[in-house]
Amino acid sequence: MESSVSFGVILAVLASLIIAANALVAMAVLSLILKNDSVSLCFTLNLAVADALLGLAISGLVTDQLSSPARPTEKTLCSLRMAFVTSSAAASVLTVMLIAFDRYLAIKQPLRYFQIMNGFMVGACLAGLWLVSNLIGFLPLGIHGFQQTTYKGSCSFFAVFHPRFVLTLSCVGFFPALLLFVFFYCDILKIASTHNQQIRNTEHAGALVRAHRPPRTPNDFKAVRTVAILIGSFTLSWSPFLITSIVQVACQECHLYLVLEQYLWLLGVGNSLLNPLIYAYWQKEVRQQFSQMALAMKNGLTTCLLLSPRDGGPEGRRESVRYITTMSHSELEG
Repeated sequence: MESSVSFGVILAVLASLIIAANALVAMAVLSLILKNDSVSLCFTLNLAVADALLGLAISGLVTDQLSSPARPTEKTLCSLRMAFVTSSAAASVLTVMLIAFDRYLAIKQPLRYFQIMNGFMVGACLAGLWLVSNLIGFLPLGIHGFQQTTYKGSCSFFAVFHPRFVLTLSCVGFFPALLLFVFFYCDILKIASTHNQQIRNTEHAGALVRAHRPPRTPNDFKAVRTVAILIGSFTLSWSPFLITSIVQVACQECHLYLVLEQYLWLLGVGNSLLNPLIYAYWQKEVRQQFSQMALAMKNGLTTCLLLSPRDGGPEGRRESVRYITTMSHSELEG
């Protein structure tokens, strides 16, 4: 019971952080979309919405962890909650792939990008993404082989879903998507390296004219670092959970459910807390929007403090100024 309560507290803190972080990112990105009419930022907004929904979904599991064992959760309700969690996580992962493809297309086809990625295409991609995500999340409810035959009343992922479901997702969805993800960014690195080499050749050709000009710093290391963080966070967050689930399917006597549900599953869910930092904070325009929001909040707080009723509010201050002015005139007449 004590372990369940501590896990519920961790789950509650993680859910609160996920919802708060992604809500801030969604506000900033939505302001940018309304200001700049940028359709590509819709993918970043969708990522924040999907991650916030995941935080909301796992917050519903907190009550199950903190409730008394005498009041078990019904299997149907637990299955619906886990389906909601799975569909939100699938939407988050698929949006990451969509962002990767969007950036790949912008670099690979810069002249045709705005013709291809118009408002209709963005809306169609997002609609298809949520359709596929919900199909993935609620798939175990329609396939008996993906459900557990026994249920003891304690709601958790593997209490209602069989590891075969995770095995299917890993082989059909996750690992092919990961390979595609790596391909996109490796090709982006290749294009960036080609552009950098062209810049060096141009500077070398004009070296006699600009003999005293310092050489331009290459951006290869920055690009490699960015790609390493993007791929690393995506892989390290979900791979341990999926690989261990595959091991559990292959080894029925291993009993890895405790490690899967209380450690590795939380690691995968934690990716929704990293996403607003990696995919939104690193964009220059989003950082500038955060600065503007913080400045507006600071100005609002300053205005509230200046208008506080500490000295009678604005009317009291006006009377104080009038009194001081009257006394000054009296002293001058005296």
